[in-house]
Amino acid sequence: MKVICYIDGFNLYHGVRSLKLRKYYWLDLWALAERFLKPGQALVEVVYCTALVKNDPPVLQRQMTFLDALQAYRPNSKVVYGYYLAKTMTCHNCGHAYVRQEEKMTDVNIACHMLTDAMAERFDVALLVSGDSDLVPPVRNIRQHWPNKQIIAMFPPNRHSEALKNAVHGYVRIREDKLRQCQLPDVVPLQSNGTINRPDHWR
Repeated sequence: MKVICYIDGFNLYHGVRSLKLRKYYWLDLWALAERFLKPGQALVEVVYCTALVKNDPPVLQRQMTFLDALQAYRPNSKVVYGYYLAKTMTCHNCGHAYVRQEEKMTDVNIACHMLTDAMAERFDVALLVSGDSDLVPPVRNIRQHWPNKQIIAMFPPNRHSEALKNAVHGYVRIREDKLRQCQLPDVVPLQSNGTINRPDHWR
């Protein structure tokens, strides 16, 4: 059975961040997905949906280093980009206005890829790494139109959605032991004979 893993990068990052262990950021997403496969299943692709960080050059550099390492080490990993949008917010307590960057398009990108892949018969099982209830509609759509396909939610640490849990065929939780077991090598070789190193900040 063919399996594709769809990852909400923002949701996964904040779930891992909640553990307060930066060393887990250097995550081998392909190995993580394979940990949850059942006998007879084969992982054919990982679709990682994210957006590049704005207004924080050191964080952006580490993010880009990770994405380059992931695609070099796991060529069947696809990175799909959304974007950040500045939104003016107002504090309910003091009335002070401030600007917050909000990630946009991740849910839409996941939904589009899941639906397109379902139509193209590219997977029998979809692993959905997210705890976001906004993904319930595409899950229901796929279940309605392709009842032979299964969707399994993989909830990141400290992330959960009861609505998503009820919409999918099953769910698992990504616990700390899986993160520890699924790290990229500290040094990732490139086809161009160079290497990418794990950021010191993530050791």
